Amino acid sequence: MRFEYFIAQRIHFKPSDETQKQSRRVRPAVRIATIGIALGLAVMMIAIGVVTGFKKEVREKVIGFGSHIQITSLTNNNTYELEAVSFDSALVSQLRQTDGVRYVGPFCTKPCILKTSEDFQGMVLKGLDGHYHWDFFEKNLCEGQLPDFGTEAPSTEVLVSKTIADMMHLAVDDDFLVYLIQEDIRVRKFHITGIYNTGLQDFDKLFVLCDIRQVQQLNGWDNDEVSGLELLVSDYNRLDEITEKVHDRAANRFDRHNRSFYIRSIRDVQGQIFAWLDLLDMNVVVILILMLAVSGFNMISGLLILILDKTNLIGTLKAIGCRDWSVRKIFIYQAAFLIGKGLLWGNIIGLSLCLLQKYLHVIPLDPTVYYVDTVPVNLSVWHVLGLNFGTAAIALLMLLLPSYVIAKISPAKSIRFD
Repeated sequence: MRFEYFIAQRIHFKPSDETQKQSRRVRPAVRIATIGIALGLAVMMIAIGVVTGFKKEVREKVIGFGSHIQITSLTNNNTYELEAVSFDSALVSQLRQTDGVRYVGPFCTKPCILKTSEDFQGMVLKGLDGHYHWDFFEKNLCEGQLPDFGTEAPSTEVLVSKTIADMMHLAVDDDFLVYLIQEDIRVRKFHITGIYNTGLQDFDKLFVLCDIRQVQQLNGWDNDEVSGLELLVSDYNRLDEITEKVHDRAANRFDRHNRSFYIRSIRDVQGQIFAWLDLLDMNVVVILILMLAVSGFNMISGLLILILDKTNLIGTLKAIGCRDWSVRKIFIYQAAFLIGKGLLWGNIIGLSLCLLQKYLHVIPLDPTVYYVDTVPVNLSVWHVLGLNFGTAAIALLMLLLPSYVIAKISPAKSIRFD
């Protein structure tokens, strides 16, 4: 066992009666330093958990409505009245075989007017086929069941949001009419089989999900003509890489009408939302810097008080031949014990609060403002390990400078110090 570690361990864990009496003077300062580390780590843990959880929840909801990657006609604008485009089976097969792509499916959108006997409301019909992955809407289904678009004839079943259902006084098993006003007025009657609620009001009040063949008929399109393709990827962190691969396979291709394709990731389609989510990272950085600074300065003050309290010991150790660096290491080890204790309590407090909120949803939110109905928490093992190692490393590095005070202590004077 190293000499410095042995001395630090005896002072911290097995103090003599005299040392215990002397330690009462510094105990409040040491406790404050330990509490500072614990609270700093807990606040950082909660901040990262809440911000990453919020970003993940909102991101998944936006992707649920628009997929990870969209391929449409290059001539389309940013409205939901998209120009028809067709995709040959060879291209679709190549896209499905692209590394990282887990789903490829067509979609159609059509702005229209939803009318009941009491009211009317503008919205967008989004047509999907029978192979659509319903995972997102199944998770957010609050009433009824998902529609079945795998029937031989075009299905009249639809899935509407709770926002639209409340505004139009609709319920499961109700019927309503949809009007499309173009050169002539077209009308379709739909039947509600389910109601979903994502909390993302800007999208909930807009989309009604129906059979893609209904939208194709309303537009007068052929069976192979759609508004575009939606692609889901297996790993969001590889979105840019996979988008590039999809671009390489589809950008230089043309459909049977000689139209070229426009490939965009969800970050491009919903640029404002993702730019706003990226700004939240700045809040986390500010919190981390403030908490690390507070924790570090608490430990610096605690270490200086420990050094002052052990001035006689420092003088004695120097008098018997200990080098300054050896004496400094004794107090750095002792400070490391305090940091470890602070980290232990910080983990207990931070993880307990995060798990409490994640599973019991103690703190609710207004979904019309925050897009989620409760404070989301997403804390991974790597977040916890990174915070612990980072906090410990930075605190110990900050302690190297104040430990230099030991080099200024004279053995002759310090032994007589009281």
